[in-house]
Amino acid sequence: MLAARLLPLLIVALGFTSVSAQSYNNNLDFNSTCSSISSQIPSIVPNASNVTSQLVLAGTNLTFPNSAPSCNRPSQVVEADICRVVMNVGTSDRSGIRFEAWFPREWSGRFLSTGNGGLGGCIQYEDMAYGSLLGFATVGANNGHDGDTGAPFLNNSEVLKDYAFRSLHTGVVIGKNLTHTFYGSPHNKSYYLGCSTGGREGLKSVQDFPEDFDGIVAGAPAADFNNLIAWMGHFLNVTGNATAERFLPPAQWISLVHPDVLDQCDEIDGVKDGVIEDPNLCKYDPSGLVCSEGKNQTDGGCVTEAQAEMIKQVFEPFFLQGELAFPRMQPGTENLPIFYTGQMFMYPRDWLQFVVHSDPSFDVNTASDQDWILTRDLDPFNISTWSGDLSVFRDREGKLLTYHGQADDVITPINSERYYERVSETMNLDSTDLDEFYRFFRISGMLHCSGGVGAWEIGQNLAGAGGSIDHLNLDPESNVLMAMVRWVEEGVAPNAVLGTKFVNDTVDEGAQFARKHCKYPLRNTYDGVGDPNLKESWSCECVV
Repeated sequence: MLAARLLPLLIVALGFTSVSAQSYNNNLDFNSTCSSISSQIPSIVPNASNVTSQLVLAGTNLTFPNSAPSCNRPSQVVEADICRVVMNVGTSDRSGIRFEAWFPREWSGRFLSTGNGGLGGCIQYEDMAYGSLLGFATVGANNGHDGDTGAPFLNNSEVLKDYAFRSLHTGVVIGKNLTHTFYGSPHNKSYYLGCSTGGREGLKSVQDFPEDFDGIVAGAPAADFNNLIAWMGHFLNVTGNATAERFLPPAQWISLVHPDVLDQCDEIDGVKDGVIEDPNLCKYDPSGLVCSEGKNQTDGGCVTEAQAEMIKQVFEPFFLQGELAFPRMQPGTENLPIFYTGQMFMYPRDWLQFVVHSDPSFDVNTASDQDWILTRDLDPFNISTWSGDLSVFRDREGKLLTYHGQADDVITPINSERYYERVSETMNLDSTDLDEFYRFFRISGMLHCSGGVGAWEIGQNLAGAGGSIDHLNLDPESNVLMAMVRWVEEGVAPNAVLGTKFVNDTVDEGAQFARKHCKYPLRNTYDGVGDPNLKESWSCECVV
């Protein structure tokens, strides 16, 4: 309870709102409103069913016994007093979403929608906890199906439609109405926070539903979705299966290739620290790994000519019919060789079987460029999310912040640069003009959405904001969500994002180093003399 009382005071003290959280609640009997809200929902959401509401006190470990195992979210500690509202909402006669709203006792007046991940029909409860902890009325939905799988898409375009866009937008519309009903006042500003598929959902909102949010934080967006799926799948064509002559076991990607990449590219930025600050500068050449005369590849210390050629191809752009389909995988990601196992990764596998071919028995091991062309061209419900015209969002003064880990092994970070350039070209705006509403930050050494050897804690989720209320970092200089709040509500745009790397990723063990991550297209540059662990030793420089 103490944490729940202190948090809104902290938010107000940081100057993010001129209205205290408590002022929204002076006339609200929170507990009784929570008990009665479920009886009001049928008149607000006519197609709702299985509606429940419950008071959840700070510190409660909520369990989700009906959550699909593939969601890997059996429980979540709730850090603030909330009213949890749960319901099913029909979206057609063949589809529906599972929706939750977490209304904090201490409301800041803000609304937040969370996103999803992968092919996920998974509510991201960790983000629900983060948003409600920060005083947002927070909502989330399961994208119209349960589990991180594409199986429910089979012969059901309505479920696919929910995944492509409808689940998120429906949840936003319902969530805003419920927020008004619950608190007796409408929200003052609306925000979005998501990464990966959640990042794509954020861009989809900017492109197709520009009035849904005032500020959107979209990490590692799965944009150009169809080509992304094809790119993920094509790695099996490159590496071959485990019996192919050119195949390299995952263990050797980690023990052999990754150290060689670091030997060639780690110090390009002037610091040997395991972080490739800008992997665009890394032109990795695996030829030095080829077995010399007298050495045997079976010893694991070298590779064959065929394997070296395969490694080289892994780090090349993906082309279809002579045109770029997707940018290259960045060097520095090979220590997590999820695409190089000799089996097709789960997302392109499911997409081929349940969407492209509508045949669960389709043998993905036979997939070829023809299948990837079909994948590219199908584009159900414009799921590609590749429009470069953001003019409506800009004109209503919406703000977009994207970020992407430069060691992302799931979605190459070059794709976020590519989307930024697409918007620039489509709208005929240079970076100075784009700065008014769209800023993109490259996070060196960060994996997919979080984690990694770099200064990856940037407030993108609860783990990236200190991990718990005891260590919560709400400084907008180092918290992308609060940076967005300040940008929307005070007009102060972020020029850099301060990231922190803690020893063993544990706050209690202290900071290992900090680094300011630059606004694209600037590059973070070491001064060559200062302590590289200090942010002051780095500056954002123009890339020529």
